[in-house]
Amino acid sequence: MSRSPFAPSFEQLPAVLPIFPLTGVLLLPRGKLPLNIFEPRYLAMTRDALGGERMIGMIQPQEGGDDADEPPVYGIGCAGRMTSFSETDDGRYLITLTGVARFGVARELPRDRPYRRVAADWQRWRGDLDDGARAVDRKRLLAALKPFFLRNGIDADWQAVESTSDERLVTTIAMGCPFQPSEKQALLEAADTAERARLLTALVEMEVHGGAEQADGVRH
Repeated sequence: MSRSPFAPSFEQLPAVLPIFPLTGVLLLPRGKLPLNIFEPRYLAMTRDALGGERMIGMIQPQEGGDDADEPPVYGIGCAGRMTSFSETDDGRYLITLTGVARFGVARELPRDRPYRRVAADWQRWRGDLDDGARAVDRKRLLAALKPFFLRNGIDADWQAVESTSDERLVTTIAMGCPFQPSEKQALLEAADTAERARLLTALVEMEVHGGAEQADGVRH
């Protein structure tokens, strides 16, 4: 994936970040995440972000948390920059976040706005700003994806899939496939694209093989 000329440098990453806790939603560096914003607190967050760095931190509530309240969140999320924005006639914002870098939650700030904010620690994830190539076992991943997509009713343009770069392929599949929240978090926290590809392949293979074993059990 090529780095946008509008993307911030490491020194430009904000010290304070608004967060959007959302279960099962994964944003990765250079991935694109469309969002439909309609809750008043997140409408306010979007307006404020548009007037500032245009950055929002996507983060998952911890297991057992509730998106509707103020659940404790995982210690690591991914910040995205608003790269697309439109308004609707019924008062919603339609935005697209492009992932910039992961962040650690150093601490949550006192609540003085409708939405939550954290002090962001970027140091561990400085390498996210590097879009250099990462070697992955592409053949094994693609072999696992075909039965996985079939099992989950996912249509794919395989010609396009096979021509996609390694990082874009891994990022798109990790963000878009129906994994459990804990699995999404593990994919987020993988050290780099190569490690994420290994984990992604393992998750896909486990579901495919598990499904085949269950089907065999039913037939017998």
